[in-house]
Amino acid sequence: MIQIEELRKVYRARGREVTAVDGVDLTVREGEVFGVLGRSGAGKSTLLRCVNLLERPDSGRVLVDGADLLALRGAELRRARQGIGMIHQHFGLLGSRTVAGNVAFPLEVMGVPRAERAARVAELLDLVGLTDHAKAYPAQISGGQKQRVGIARALAGRPKVLLSDEATSALDPETTASILELLRDLNRRLGLTVLLITHEMEVVKRICDSAAVMRAGRFTESGPVTELLARPGSELARGLFPLPPVEPRPGSTVVEVTFVGGATDEPFVSALARKYSLDVNILGGAVETIAGERVGRLRLELPGDPSVNAAQLAFLREAGLSVEVREPAAEPLTAEEDAR
Repeated sequence: MIQIEELRKVYRARGREVTAVDGVDLTVREGEVFGVLGRSGAGKSTLLRCVNLLERPDSGRVLVDGADLLALRGAELRRARQGIGMIHQHFGLLGSRTVAGNVAFPLEVMGVPRAERAARVAELLDLVGLTDHAKAYPAQISGGQKQRVGIARALAGRPKVLLSDEATSALDPETTASILELLRDLNRRLGLTVLLITHEMEVVKRICDSAAVMRAGRFTESGPVTELLARPGSELARGLFPLPPVEPRPGSTVVEVTFVGGATDEPFVSALARKYSLDVNILGGAVETIAGERVGRLRLELPGDPSVNAAQLAFLREAGLSVEVREPAAEPLTAEEDAR
């Protein structure tokens, strides 16, 4: 649905050049929710704005629903962009218009007849749970309700693709959860393809099927969330499952084990202890449902150094687990640290 190839965007000002997006490749499959995670300045907002050509890239290709947007001009480009909705961090509502008026605005621009426009607005407000607030003004509703208006407005033209620019970062945790639940519901009910950017691990954990971590204009890792979580050394895995600090005993092996799906129900720790007569120390762990699958992460301490424990590590890997041996002094990123 979205295909980006070798995308590059450079800003030039006062004799300086800043490369915001540096040769990024991205594929978002039809009907999935794809999250781009990164700190401020990573280039993720520029990347998102290049998808609907709010920013025109210096080079590369942007294909949405089979159309090469950079090859289009005039009316053709306007029609293609109508298939891409966008919601913003700070809502962007018109204060002089009611809730219904804000949702109707893009339909007016598209020249939709009044009766058809009124029916579509009513349908959209019902979809986002704001039917009772149709006549209210933005100043009279909460932040979460404002974002629901923004979502309804973005869906007015029946887009196939929805772009989300930090849509929950200005909201409290409870409201964030409700907006993410709404986005996931819309994704499933309408078959929307959603590309979102965020600095919040919780957003990726709650609704993303696939994700990429962006730093300095490039992706450091990208793919289905469950695959990234099972990949040794994954930044995403360390961020989504922050484990507590550890003080390993001298001469021990500290191992981080990630397990997905059916492996979460297997007693591999007790099986390892029985097979090798080991005292296995569990230093931390968690099991959660992410992208529709149960995913777990454990930090274990085994007696002896890694060379002594080669057979034990092989046993865990042969059980289908992702195994990463960590240096005793190394600590994983917490979600808060990764967001900064």
